[in-house]
Amino acid sequence: MATYTNLDLVKQCDKFPYAQMEPDEYAQKIAGYYKFHVEGCDSVLGFILPSTARGFQWPDFWRVDHEEKTVLLCGKTLKERDEHVARTLAAERERSHFKVLQGWRDELYPVYGPDRSILVNIERAGSALFGIVVYGIHMTGYVKTEDGLKIWVPRRAKNKQTYPGMLDNTVGGGLTSGDKPFESIVREAAEEASFPRDYVLKNAKSCGTVSYFDIRDERAAPGAEIGLLQPECMYVYDVEVPEDFVPRPDDMEVEDFRLWGIPEIQAALRRGEFKTNCALVLLDFFIRHGIVTPEEEGDYVEIVARLHRKLEFPCA
Repeated sequence: MATYTNLDLVKQCDKFPYAQMEPDEYAQKIAGYYKFHVEGCDSVLGFILPSTARGFQWPDFWRVDHEEKTVLLCGKTLKERDEHVARTLAAERERSHFKVLQGWRDELYPVYGPDRSILVNIERAGSALFGIVVYGIHMTGYVKTEDGLKIWVPRRAKNKQTYPGMLDNTVGGGLTSGDKPFESIVREAAEEASFPRDYVLKNAKSCGTVSYFDIRDERAAPGAEIGLLQPECMYVYDVEVPEDFVPRPDDMEVEDFRLWGIPEIQAALRRGEFKTNCALVLLDFFIRHGIVTPEEEGDYVEIVARLHRKLEFPCA
C-alpha cells in the first residue's frame, strides 16, 4: 500500500505542470491541447484533450480548427450560448460516446470571463470535457476536546459518481451557477449532515480558498475518461461544534460520520483514503491551526504555495 507524504497529497491533486518550474513540460502540455474560447472573448477559458475535440459531433454553432487546435463556441448572448452547450451535451449524452456524461447532474457550472461576467453555463458532468475552472465549497466541522481537536469525517456513498467510498470533508459540494459560497455551505451542511441552519449561519467562518489544477485519474469517476483537465477553486469554511452534536446523513450521499482525532486522520491521509481535493482542505486546516508547522514539515513552503495556485484561466 502506498504511503503519502503531505507533499504527495498535494501532488496527487495539483498535477498540471508549472510554467515557472517546469517550462518544457508546461509548453509541451499546452501545445497538445485544444483551447476553448467563447465568441466575443479573447481569453482561453479551458483546455480540451485532442481525443475529446475529435470525439464530439460539433453542431454548426461551434467553430473547431484542428490545425490551430481551437474550439470556439458561437453565440451573441448568454442565453444563446447556454442553449448551444446544452443541446450539444444532451446529444452527446444520448450518443453515449463520453462515459463522464453518465454522471449527469442537472447542475450548471459557470464559466467566467476576465471581467468576472458569466460567459456560458455548462452541465456539471460535462465540465471536465472543456477543462474549465470549477468551484466548490468545503467545511470542516471540528470539536475541541481534552485530548485535542477532533474532526467529523464522512465516508462517501459507494454509488457516488465521483470518488465513491472514499473519505470526505465534513461538508462539501460543487458551487453551481448563481449560488453564493456561504449560502451554499449552509444548504449543503443541512442536506448532507443535518446541521441546523441557524447554527451554521451564526458559527461557520470563512477561511479563504484552496486551488489546484488536476488531471483526472481513474478515481475521479470509475469507468469514465481519464486525463481530463480539472482546475478548481474551493471556498473553505470552519465550524466548531459542541461535543454532543452528531452529524447525520440526510441525502444518501454519505454512508456515515465518525469523529476522529488528528492522528487518525493523518494516518488515513498517508494511506490515501481521502478524496484527493478533500485531503488538500484538511492540509489547509492543519496549517491554519498550527498542526502542520515549518519546524516539522520540510516541504512546508511548497505545500502552502501549491494549496493556493493561481489558475491559468479567468476566475470568479
